[in-house]
Amino acid sequence: IYLIENLWQFTSLTKLSLSGNVIEKIEGLDSLVGLKWLDLSFNNIKAIEGVDTLVNLQDLSLHNNHISVIENLDTLQNMQFLSMGNNFLSQFSNVMYLRRCNSLYGLNLAGNPLCNEENYKIFVVAHLPNLVYLDHKLVDEQTVSDLLVHENTFYGKGILETDALEQKKKDDEELQIHWDAFVEHLNGPQLFDSMCADDPDAHKLTHLSAVQATLCIQIFKNGLAQHQRRESEVNLFISSLQVALAKNQEKASWGVTNFRKKQLPQMLEAFKEDINHLQHTLMTLELELVVQLEVGQGKEQVQCRDLENQHYNKILEISMATLKKIARNELKEDLPIDVRMLFVDKETLTNILKSSHDIHILKINNREDELVTRVNTWKSLLMMSIHDKEVTRNRTRILEIKNFRAHIWSQMEKAYFSKLQ
Repeated sequence: IYLIENLWQFTSLTKLSLSGNVIEKIEGLDSLVGLKWLDLSFNNIKAIEGVDTLVNLQDLSLHNNHISVIENLDTLQNMQFLSMGNNFLSQFSNVMYLRRCNSLYGLNLAGNPLCNEENYKIFVVAHLPNLVYLDHKLVDEQTVSDLLVHENTFYGKGILETDALEQKKKDDEELQIHWDAFVEHLNGPQLFDSMCADDPDAHKLTHLSAVQATLCIQIFKNGLAQHQRRESEVNLFISSLQVALAKNQEKASWGVTNFRKKQLPQMLEAFKEDINHLQHTLMTLELELVVQLEVGQGKEQVQCRDLENQHYNKILEISMATLKKIARNELKEDLPIDVRMLFVDKETLTNILKSSHDIHILKINNREDELVTRVNTWKSLLMMSIHDKEVTRNRTRILEIKNFRAHIWSQMEKAYFSKLQ
């Protein structure tokens, strides 16, 4: 345990063996970025974790542990050998996960439940075509021949399933970004479709214009742009916060260092004044930092109605022109009968368009209210988190200053009276 807790001191290590130490959790390896060979075999490890910083690792042994899922190896792109024998791996999805390890050409899975599955070797070789060694044996010609026989069924099906899983993961990640930007399901005609759901005439009018797609896509793009701006502002704030904390700490350290350089005064009262002055300086710096960290909250606006107004005006313009053509029997387009029935007269058509416009505006208002509420909730939670963290830090800092003053005064009293004796 002592060794694991102090591994950070050995940043230049390239090889490390912790085999047979009854380790239950991988930890304490973050700083060992130079490691190329790591042996964690014969332990009680249940999950692969804490190795993502070991980007130079080439050989990893987790043989004889209690691991049931291969995971968290995405950053180990230099890994060439992986030993996972005698674990609890039962699913072929673990093999498919290793497809992201492009440098892997040696793999040991012997002793895992999945090795008992039919066509185990063929499956592994099919999904990891760069493998040279499997279960400590050279991938033989017979396995490759069997793979070619099953290529159109077993291999093709496996690849398709893997590609489908990867595409689903990609789609889920993309959707999460849209949720974070508060514009989920707006990268298509979804908003327009929802506006038209309670407006049967709106679908008929789509024969006259295609601006509805532009409406949704523009809202979606605006939302993503605002999300990027918010992310940039938050990152800038966090960065500025770290800079302010560092500068404040530097000034405080400078003050303490200068104080320690002072000679022991002849009178204890004189030293008390120096201590009080130091405490006042540290408290002032802390107060300045609190003032610097006060953050105002801006106001978000979502301008969707202008886009709907543009859509309404465009539809109105096209509809009036179409009405005139029908009246003059000059319309060349072949419109469906139900659409032609909308063009009875100007008043009827105007009422239909106005009714559709009102429904659309109501849908936009509802979505805008939801968006603004979610943005404000996000802001409130963010500011609350920052504020709570800063309050805790500030109180801890003030307590440290008071304790430091008491400690220095106590030490100085002892030194002063010892000098008098």
